[in-house]
Amino acid sequence: MKITVINGTEKHGVTYRLKESFLDCFRDSAQITEFYLPKDCPNFCAGCTVCFLNDEHKCKDAEYIQKIERAMIITQCLGAGGKSTAKDIRDSLSWWGISDIRVCSFKLMSDINWNNIPEKKRLAMTGSLKKAAQKLLAVDYSRPAHTKLATKMKFYIIRMMQTGLGKQDPEYTDYKYWKANGWIDKKRPWKK
Repeated sequence: MKITVINGTEKHGVTYRLKESFLDCFRDSAQITEFYLPKDCPNFCAGCTVCFLNDEHKCKDAEYIQKIERAMIITQCLGAGGKSTAKDIRDSLSWWGISDIRVCSFKLMSDINWNNIPEKKRLAMTGSLKKAAQKLLAVDYSRPAHTKLATKMKFYIIRMMQTGLGKQDPEYTDYKYWKANGWIDKKRPWKK
């Protein structure tokens, strides 16, 4: 199994400790690659549209983009905001076609220093993550993730848009990409 971790900060605070606790279950059985923003991907998606208008391989950040089938989002915050942050990330991943997205979101109502968080709260958070990790360890990764109906519906909406754009301009890069993959015709990304 391959795991890619995108850390939203280089700081090694509470979220870092939670992530480490989650990854402990996978260290012996998975290849783990980690990225720390902004150091490892300082200019991720500037919205230049080169990928749509030209060629996805000409994107200045193409080396950072990998195929993702499943995702685990871990957030924590002091008070409110963690769930809405996780929802924003989940929505983006869903529009990318990722169907198996899991979330662990925690609220800290005490300290932001790991050592000052009550032991009971630390054990509850790490226990929740270990439970989630065990569920992910039980997944058969030789088979693609199940594609949910909502993801398929998004695909068909975008497919209709791409078909219309292709009729207007058959040289439109994104249309050509969809056409080359067979998605304008009968092929579907969730059918291998």
